[in-house]
Amino acid sequence: MTDQKVSTLAAEGEQKLMLQTIIDSLSDAVSVVDENGNGIMINRAYTRITGMNEDQVLNKPATVDIAEGESVHMKVIQTGQPIKGVRMKVGPYRREVVVSCAPLIIKGQLRGSVGVIQDISELRWVMEELERTRRLVRHLQSRYTFDDIIGNSKQIHETIERARHVAETPACVLLRGECGTGKELFAHAIHHASDRSDKPFIRVNCASLADTLLESELFGYADGAFTGAKKGGRKGYFEEATGGTLFLDEIGAMSHEAQARLLRVIQEGEIIRVGESRARQIDVRIITATNAELENLVENDRFRKDLYYRLNVFPIELPPLREIKEDIPLLADHYLAHYAREYGRVVIDIALSVYRRLQEYDWPGNMRELQNVIARALINLSRDENIIEERHLVMPFAAAQSGSDGDLVQLKGSLKDMHSAWEKDILKKALQESDGNKAEAARRLDISIRNLYNKLHQHKLI
Repeated sequence: MTDQKVSTLAAEGEQKLMLQTIIDSLSDAVSVVDENGNGIMINRAYTRITGMNEDQVLNKPATVDIAEGESVHMKVIQTGQPIKGVRMKVGPYRREVVVSCAPLIIKGQLRGSVGVIQDISELRWVMEELERTRRLVRHLQSRYTFDDIIGNSKQIHETIERARHVAETPACVLLRGECGTGKELFAHAIHHASDRSDKPFIRVNCASLADTLLESELFGYADGAFTGAKKGGRKGYFEEATGGTLFLDEIGAMSHEAQARLLRVIQEGEIIRVGESRARQIDVRIITATNAELENLVENDRFRKDLYYRLNVFPIELPPLREIKEDIPLLADHYLAHYAREYGRVVIDIALSVYRRLQEYDWPGNMRELQNVIARALINLSRDENIIEERHLVMPFAAAQSGSDGDLVQLKGSLKDMHSAWEKDILKKALQESDGNKAEAARRLDISIRNLYNKLHQHKLI
């Protein structure tokens, strides 16, 4: 053998070693067969996933590792076309995998097939962990008590007493009030004060789920109920909340079909999963909340009258912030302490003139808007300042309520009418600034797309 041939063989050996090292570094399994469908190369991940080593695979037919399914390698060799995402089971442990193969073309000739094998049994484990985490997170949302409700006004004290009273019973509670008045906070507190406090508390925003998803999320679904359904089916929120409380927020956004099924749950104490016929008994306390005028929805046939009476067993009306302005200093101090901790700031004081300024405003966004104003004021402080003054306030809607001299403009119509007109103007402006893109308008307003459509219908803007 000449020195040139020795050198050529050495170079080929080095290239093959480098190629093997490269594919061994991959986390996905790699399998290569020749034009006859016999194995010529695998990597370490292949052995780990399939449980088969080189002696069992190399120079053997491509079907040697298949426990269930057809050889993708052979299909690629026969057709010369790549194939992606074929599910099968491989190896002695029947590991569930997804296989993608591509033809190996060298100098224009088909010389074999290269396959990548991904272990989806690990992916399934990850998805199950995510599902467990999803349930845990929802259960951990039950964290507020009546002690967390801030306020000394007569209205707040009376509302808390009503809520404490009904918490001792299993009755349905309907929390009513404008956006940002604390309906979810009261729902948490009622659950904590009930004899179900050690059981799950699950919150569902009915407006955030599309009609096609709401039923399957609430009632669960059977195996194969629809395309993409989890194998074996899945429990819905009602089953997960058994023994505890299910809080249905924005109940007015629920579709008629879902309303009919919810009515059955309340009447019969049982649910039927989507795609099943078998009824399952449940024991769930239901708390609902809405900022909509349910009576108007009933009159317009957008909400079932029978369901309305079932839910309206014990209504609790939460007062808007403009009716409990004496609580604003307490609330402002509470929010300031919260955001000071969150933003890593030292304890900050609020000037008396700021309290007066805050109490002059009518707060269409209620507590949520007050929170935002306090948070922005804290951010506007420089590091050497420790007192919030009027100049630090950013109140975006104040100009719509005040004249140039800072006095309130002349009142026109009822408070409800003025608030409706204000909301309609805001919706118009959001649509204009979003060039008519409703998804973008909903994002800017920080509301769900379903909630936006409801408001647009309410104000006859679509």
